[in-house]
Amino acid sequence: MSVIIYLAVVVLMFASMWVIFEKADLAGWKAIIPIYNTYCLCKITWGNGWIFLAFIVPLVNIVVAIMTMYKLAKVFGKGVGFCIGLIFLSVVFYPLLAFSDSKYMGPDKKIA
Repeated sequence: MSVIIYLAVVVLMFASMWVIFEKADLAGWKAIIPIYNTYCLCKITWGNGWIFLAFIVPLVNIVVAIMTMYKLAKVFGKGVGFCIGLIFLSVVFYPLLAFSDSKYMGPDKKIA
């Protein structure tokens, strides 16, 4: 039973990322490729996909992940509260971001 629930959550997260990528004018299939999806997420949020290399560095990856979630909320017109939701309850907030009427506004090209 727990395997079915786990698979349902995985499918929900993949579907949410697929829709988020499509809202940002990227092909949705890019969301299911393991490392490439992180590159594309950084491209969506930072405007520069190569920031994803910071995810390799221990401890730095935690800070960059939090900053990326903040920027993800920001590029879709959401605030800090939504960012906190993305960090701690991503299984709820990713679908909210994907299946709501929020629009992708693009990165502001500034760091932080």
